[in-house]
Amino acid sequence: MISPISDISLLEERIRVLEAESAVRHLLNRYMFLCDVPGPETRESELGQLFCQDAVWQGVGSRYALKFGRVGGRKAIVAMLMSYLPPAPHFLSNMHFLSGEQISVDGFQAKGRWVMQQLSRYESGQSGSIVAALSVEFLWEADAWRISSFSTERVDAFRLENVQGASL
Repeated sequence: MISPISDISLLEERIRVLEAESAVRHLLNRYMFLCDVPGPETRESELGQLFCQDAVWQGVGSRYALKFGRVGGRKAIVAMLMSYLPPAPHFLSNMHFLSGEQISVDGFQAKGRWVMQQLSRYESGQSGSIVAALSVEFLWEADAWRISSFSTERVDAFRLENVQGASL
């Protein structure tokens, strides 16, 4: 028979894991929201708070390794992300959707995989949908979960025609 103290310890651990899963899920969704266009004016400082000081952001696979490469350090990551976001002339609108979530927590580290769909209208007039596989690692740092490693690999992309004047 398991002692009541063991039961409580097991429950505490299960709650800690569930809270960590929820926190990293919320963190990644906040990251996606900050990368959406339109988005908040404070996105640059908020993006920085989501990453560890020595975080890595990289494109992987044949389609994204050359396009994005590997960026190291919080400041460099935020600068790279901001090069795509207003006031930079790139997106007219940009929305991110996540699915296929898989999160594992081990102490003060967590790992997750997601499928991301990105719907975009570009300054060039084109519109498209990109599907990418995300692999993200998180660390508990300075009393918060933060992204320590972010990898994105493009799976497919589709042009969206007649989006601008479409009526539904």
